[in-house]
Amino acid sequence: MKIRKKSRDAAALNSWLVRRPIQRMVWLFLLPTFAAFCIGFLYPFLQGIYLSFCKFRLTSDAQWAGLSNYKTAFTDPSFLHAFWYTALFAVVSLLLINVLAFTVAYALTQKMRGANLFRTVFFMPNLIGGIVLGYIWSMIFDGILIRFNTSVVMETEYGFWGLIILLCWQQIGYMMIIYIAGLQAIPEDMMEAARIDGASSWDTLIHVTIPNMMPSFTICTFLSLTNGFKLYDQNLALTEGRPFIQEGGEIIKTTEMLALNIVNAFTSQATNRGVGQAKAVIFFVVVAAISLLQLNATRSKEVQQ
Repeated sequence: MKIRKKSRDAAALNSWLVRRPIQRMVWLFLLPTFAAFCIGFLYPFLQGIYLSFCKFRLTSDAQWAGLSNYKTAFTDPSFLHAFWYTALFAVVSLLLINVLAFTVAYALTQKMRGANLFRTVFFMPNLIGGIVLGYIWSMIFDGILIRFNTSVVMETEYGFWGLIILLCWQQIGYMMIIYIAGLQAIPEDMMEAARIDGASSWDTLIHVTIPNMMPSFTICTFLSLTNGFKLYDQNLALTEGRPFIQEGGEIIKTTEMLALNIVNAFTSQATNRGVGQAKAVIFFVVVAAISLLQLNATRSKEVQQ
């Protein structure tokens, strides 16, 4: 009797007469979230695209300027330099962060002593803000390079590798946690089958572990790529774009990345901030396109378990 009563209660809850009023009122529950999304994201995003075609100092005095802002952005040597500099930085940091994070994660899942302590230590730098990290590493690098009578902001190469070291130190621990979760999610029967078949540790890593880790690689490469392109506060604190060079009458900051270049465009061009807005739209399109291509490329290689 109790089993029949429970089944009747479940059937009553799933009946069309009960679900119909809930379905009719679903918009009432979605409305607050949708309103917040429109006010906080959608409207500012669309207004930003519109302002990129305008000449303005304040948003209230915007005047339509067509494609002139985009022409100025694409002919700005500092913006083009920042774009290629950021692209190189994103690729190098992507490779180093993910290779080192996976290596650390793989080592810490091999039943070694103090694994939990090492995980905590590696993850802790991710909890420190980017501005603080930039100033800390600036003092560290200058303390090392003072022996060579130079500074991290005096040489472009030092600034580049300084930013790489800083971002790797901050991000490796975070990516390590994602890779550890992926390693622990690999079915044990697959690992056992590989051991029974006589596969070596290297063969197991290449043919079993890495194919099953592709969802983790997808997440980590996406985060590493977008973080590399969006880097701002560490760049501001560590080098602030220095050193400077003069090219064709234009002053170019050799270690200035895209996000910092866009912010500087808003502050330096007080009479027409539309150029900075156009750069921001270009930045969004480039990062979104690269991220989508990366997601499609890595997801196509994921193994269905």
